[in-house]
Amino acid sequence: MAGAEDELDSGRDYVTFEMQGEMYALEMERVQEIIRMPEVVRVPLGPSALVGLANLRGRVLPVVSLRSCCGLAGREHDEATRVVVVESAGATLGFVVDRVAAVISVEDEQVESADSVQSTVRSDLLAAVLKAGDGRMTTVLDVEHLVATEFAALGRHTAGGSTASAAWSPGDQATEEESTDTLELVSFAVDGQEYALPIDRVQEIVQAPERVTAVPNAVRRVLGVMDLRGGLLPVVSLRSVFGLPVTELEPHNRIVVITVEREGRESLVGVVMDTVREVLRVPMELVGGLPHVVSGGGRRNEVEAVCRLEEGRRLVSVLSADALVDDRDLQAIDHVTAADSAAASTADAEKGRDDMTDDGRGDDELLVVFRLEGEEYCVDVDAVQEIIRVPEALVRVPKTLDFVEGLVNLRGAVLPVVDLRTRLGLRRLERDERQRIVVLIIGGVRTGFVVDSVAEVAKVAGGELEAAPELSAEQARVVARVANLPGQGRMLLVLEPSELLGPEQVALLAEEVHDTGAAA
Repeated sequence: MAGAEDELDSGRDYVTFEMQGEMYALEMERVQEIIRMPEVVRVPLGPSALVGLANLRGRVLPVVSLRSCCGLAGREHDEATRVVVVESAGATLGFVVDRVAAVISVEDEQVESADSVQSTVRSDLLAAVLKAGDGRMTTVLDVEHLVATEFAALGRHTAGGSTASAAWSPGDQATEEESTDTLELVSFAVDGQEYALPIDRVQEIVQAPERVTAVPNAVRRVLGVMDLRGGLLPVVSLRSVFGLPVTELEPHNRIVVITVEREGRESLVGVVMDTVREVLRVPMELVGGLPHVVSGGGRRNEVEAVCRLEEGRRLVSVLSADALVDDRDLQAIDHVTAADSAAASTADAEKGRDDMTDDGRGDDELLVVFRLEGEEYCVDVDAVQEIIRVPEALVRVPKTLDFVEGLVNLRGAVLPVVDLRTRLGLRRLERDERQRIVVLIIGGVRTGFVVDSVAEVAKVAGGELEAAPELSAEQARVVARVANLPGQGRMLLVLEPSELLGPEQVALLAEEVHDTGAAA
């Protein structure tokens, strides 16, 4: 297996995936991560292909349906659905695909340019076609063109795509059509040899960070801990486990995040690999136990099986995830994690005291949080005049704007009422007891906006507020910012009250209020 790493370096690398039964590919150099389908926050007034916004380790990630971009019919997401995170033209986007197949290396002569190829998909999205020896073809999509045409505003206004934590999550699940008599693995290379781990133990694969914090009194195989989505991930060197020289972390190194089970509890551990190869689905008849003559050399618990591929020319050793970390490692890791958490809490408390200003807020903002179609929106508390129940009857205004519900008498004053769902392009909802009217002043006109319910007044730190990705001109004006709260598992869409109605609409409402008041 001395040539395993040489194979990785030959040709061009592509991530292949499936949509509507066809195989597609993206250039590996554009791919930052591949993750499971995350929870998303739907954004009103955005492009039709936009699924929503997701929280990716503290970053706001626009998630887009690649099926929609390619003119294919939509489908329900399932266990095999993945999001391929790509960077292009300064923008970072996550494209939803049906299933990720593998990372492949292709020789130049197997790549046919788009100029000489006809395709049923949109031709302006076709970059090339990969030709396999058995006659199969894979369409390579042009990410740059996709971002430049359909998400041009995002590319212009998003700060350069992050290169930290380049990762992918290969936890592909077998589809119903695939045989259950297969072993699903993620393979990787260490010191020129090929190993693999069961795919159900692999949570994700991330690029090695610039530094790993050492753990005091830990055994040699534990390099330290690293940050992973706000938590501490213990990092183990597989080279050290195998008694090989431990090298400095390099950009090509990958850390495979696995689950380790000990005494009924499950922990996440990162294992450093030289490089990651591919996703394997190996028929069980090609999987055998480790020969007895070598099973007593200290590897009995670490290597639990061997896969014989390519008629025996390629041997892949299957590792036991639980055997890679022992109890002493976990005890040392638990100790430093607890200490770090306590220190972080103390530092946050001290910082909060230092940042407080005379009004008691510091850099914090108070936001009135309300719900629309299951999502949480908010406006600055200073913009809210009051919050009232929806009256049983509203005065209907003929030939008015489609999102104007009518007029109500608010303590002797006429208040125009707008259905905020309709204004934001969401489906209209029948009236119920939970709905409220949030009263704002827009363009000098006091206006009420019907929301599904009011949740709370939330205090949000300034550092948790960021500009919303600009996915369309109207969306960027109305949804100006995002309150990203990963610690709470929430993302609040901050509305700009002054943009909820245009000048012409404000003028029309003012005229209706005046006419109704004069008639009364």
